[in-house]
Amino acid sequence: MPHQPFHYRSLAELIAERDALGLSLALQEDLSPLAQPLCIGDMTAPNRLAIQPMEGCDSNEHSAPGELTVRRYHRFAGSGAALIWFEATAIVPEARANPRQAMLTEENVDAFKRLIDDMRAIAMKEHGINPMIIVQLTHSGRYSKPQGVPAPIAARHNPIYDRDRALDEACIVQDSCLDALPDQYARAVRLAHRAGFDGADIKACHGYLLCELLSAHTRAGRYGGSFENRTRLYLDAVRAAQAAAPAGFIVTSRLNAYDGLPHPWGFGASAQSPQEDLAEPIALVKKLHSLGMPLINITIGNPYYNPHVNRPYDEGQYGAPEHPLQGVARICRITAALKAAVPGMAVVSSGNSYLRELSPYMAAGMLATGAADLVGFGREAFAYPDFARDIMADGAMNPRKTCIACGKCSELMRQTTAGCVVRDARVYAPIYQAMKAGG
Repeated sequence: MPHQPFHYRSLAELIAERDALGLSLALQEDLSPLAQPLCIGDMTAPNRLAIQPMEGCDSNEHSAPGELTVRRYHRFAGSGAALIWFEATAIVPEARANPRQAMLTEENVDAFKRLIDDMRAIAMKEHGINPMIIVQLTHSGRYSKPQGVPAPIAARHNPIYDRDRALDEACIVQDSCLDALPDQYARAVRLAHRAGFDGADIKACHGYLLCELLSAHTRAGRYGGSFENRTRLYLDAVRAAQAAAPAGFIVTSRLNAYDGLPHPWGFGASAQSPQEDLAEPIALVKKLHSLGMPLINITIGNPYYNPHVNRPYDEGQYGAPEHPLQGVARICRITAALKAAVPGMAVVSSGNSYLRELSPYMAAGMLATGAADLVGFGREAFAYPDFARDIMADGAMNPRKTCIACGKCSELMRQTTAGCVVRDARVYAPIYQAMKAGG
């Protein structure tokens, strides 16, 4: 069945389409699983709803939270979500994906602490809860643009990614530079703890540096070729972060289990076909579990190259080659497989936002079938920051407030400050119009 925009008016219509496509997609009307608490490490999440890391590109000139950053996280704190995954925060200046990406430093750690303290106060006042707040620590790798122009630090040449912009050999990062990065993750963890975060995510997804290394089959040296070499820096960064973390501080990861690229250019892909082969992702997640990681956040795809894989949409930069429900089902299938491999590890699912007001039924289905432990909403939180409040209080989401999967937030994120152009039009429509006018 070809690509179709979202058109479902009820759960029954969604089930009928799922069945017509022959998809396995857990859906249930009983939303009570979403309200259950969950123990993660030494902490308890008061419900099963999570806000995924969505970068606003609106830090100030000191890489600290700017005015719009504060506005966004105050709204997230008022949502009632149990877990707020703070956006990509660079570990070193050259690792930033844009000049206004957040970065923890000795000079700005107090500004982050004020924001975290405010978030906790808002959540307690409005919902009587203390949300878990995790910061995503990133190295942007081939997508680094610290001064606003490309300055790639790539793991290797990749003919698929390089098709639009060929990389000079000087852009391929040397082993000696990679050797120094675990200490930078450790430094960022210490700052994150001082800022009041409950945990830190060693980001390895969406084509950024640690993610790209996971598929570096053609790279020579200590960080390429074998599975042991390709996972070396990622695991070294996790271990360094754990060593730097005080008791009770969670070290976790948002991990790409499938890049959506054929072998040898993508992680989690079969050598015989472009379909997923989860043998290596499962082995990696089991290793993380053995290291004591209590929580993993699963995603797939690359928003720069194949956004239909990780963010099924109605409108995008190209016509998606599949029905969006096929993409949603793929994310759920892969997440469920990894959860089955590490039943003792808490797993956050992705891909919920596309289903709009019907997404709570899939979220509840994922929890009820044991396919995930928490359910994450990304672009939905941009559009509808109080989605969790409405789900918990009303048992439903308001269709007039949901994300419509139009992709405009992603367009903004590539060039300027990001947010929802449709549902938060007072702030972001003028920014979007100015971006379009400027070409």
